[in-house]
Amino acid sequence: MTDSLLELRDLHLRYRTRRGPLSAVDGVSLTVGAGETVALIGESGCGKTSLGKAVVRLNNVSQGEIRFKGQDLARLQGRALRPYRADIQMIFQDTLAALDPRHKAAHSVEMPLRVQGVPSAERRRRVEALFGQVGLSWALRDRLPHQLSGGQRQRLNIARALATRPALVVCDEPVSALDVTLQTQILDLLHGLQQSLGVAYLFISHDLSVVSAVADRVAVMYLGRIVEILPGAQLGRLAAHPYTRLLLESIPGQTPAHRKLAGLAADAVELPSPYALPPGCRFQSRCPRAAALCCQVEPALAPAAPGQAVACHYPIHFQPESASWPLSRSAS
Repeated sequence: MTDSLLELRDLHLRYRTRRGPLSAVDGVSLTVGAGETVALIGESGCGKTSLGKAVVRLNNVSQGEIRFKGQDLARLQGRALRPYRADIQMIFQDTLAALDPRHKAAHSVEMPLRVQGVPSAERRRRVEALFGQVGLSWALRDRLPHQLSGGQRQRLNIARALATRPALVVCDEPVSALDVTLQTQILDLLHGLQQSLGVAYLFISHDLSVVSAVADRVAVMYLGRIVEILPGAQLGRLAAHPYTRLLLESIPGQTPAHRKLAGLAADAVELPSPYALPPGCRFQSRCPRAAALCCQVEPALAPAAPGQAVACHYPIHFQPESASWPLSRSAS
């Protein structure tokens, strides 16, 4: 196991809205090791982006700890937080909105170095080197964001995130807005930078076909909670939570039988409102394996195998008499 870098302990994020209080993140505990990629996956609205923004302290924590190199960042404010800002950076999904439209490309990458007080000559040297590292021509240095392609803008965002030489980068859907060819290029770039720089990634995505290729470990999130953690390389073989299995079988390219299986629960009942969560397991209203216990008691995240934990009373490898989930080929 890699050395601990980030540790989330019983993290809660609650918002006040017009409809009432909303618990976006509800008791999440998760670790990211030095140089490791941990993917956080789930449907839109599950709380994964709220969690990512909390890690970089763009969202305030209601309860729990964000331990980074042993220090609880959730308790720090203002100047006390500044020394850690450079060590944790974020790459955003919207490549255009993430950049100041008034700033030229080189200036966008240079700004974090100015904040750090890096001398002018050293800033230029490092910015030019960063352009090369992310595959951007130095000839693009004076371009404004709208003059760059989507792929070029995301490379620029990556260069800016790496400017301060962080130990951890939160990647929030970094390739979802790009076409398949550009996705592959950006993922290869992120992997290469990780190998050369030793940076760790918290990789937020809804696309299992992407994360299974890049993640050392995968954490599956549903309505504010982690329901499964497992090795990325064995995602398709070991997935034990019915929700994880449903996500896997919803990947484009599955056979009609698998697509029908995936839609069995998803189409039967729409996603429960986060303002009125069902009793017991939060997935029980969509789960064809649900039994009486699932409607009464919320399952805790518990070890299921080496490197794997699952929050389910009846995970895929255990067939209750009252359930009728037809196992997929990868789970049989």
